Amino acid sequence: MASKRMNVTKPKYQQIAVDVASQIAEQRFSVGDKLHARSTLANKYSVSPETARKAISVLVDLEIVKAKHGSGFYVHSIEKAKVFVDQYQDVQSIHDLKEDLINSVQKQKEELSYFSEILDKLVDQTKRFDSFNPLNPVTFTLTEEAANLDRTISELNLWQSTSATVIAIKHGEELLVSPGPYAKLEAGDTIYFVGHESTLQRVQNYFYPSV
Repeated sequence: MASKRMNVTKPKYQQIAVDVASQIAEQRFSVGDKLHARSTLANKYSVSPETARKAISVLVDLEIVKAKHGSGFYVHSIEKAKVFVDQYQDVQSIHDLKEDLINSVQKQKEELSYFSEILDKLVDQTKRFDSFNPLNPVTFTLTEEAANLDRTISELNLWQSTSATVIAIKHGEELLVSPGPYAKLEAGDTIYFVGHESTLQRVQNYFYPSV
């Protein structure tokens, strides 16, 4: 019996943030240039004003753009835009290679040579990614007994409280990669994170303090 495949999605606000950062990295804007207003971004990408606000918030948090009260948003750093886009592309390429690897395993003998090629590429990409983050991802599933449910990663201050950096959230049959600070954690979700040796215990204590 074939197993169900998860749909891998990326938040719309994150896609917009990456697209705007890419334009800045390609120097279509100069430092100090004013960006489009949130309402203009919402119309351009056919999203709600709240989604456009979240996209701008990501860029502000990463110090790629700067907010000026009563004036709008301005390009702050082209270099930080390049770093953000490069790291995002590295993560996406790794996920793409893993998807190809899964497909080649299913085809088995008829694509054995292709399997070997993809595996070599995956190892090479993983080594590059590990140079930024040498720890292997850890999974942790939240039950209904967990504390601090139905709150976003930002509201939980998860990194400050546990040193865990969440890289994906599995919700039902959907895998949300690079979820960002506005993703909400619910009962039944499985979080994928990286951190220090003591991070798993801190995450355990954070969601199940009485255990």
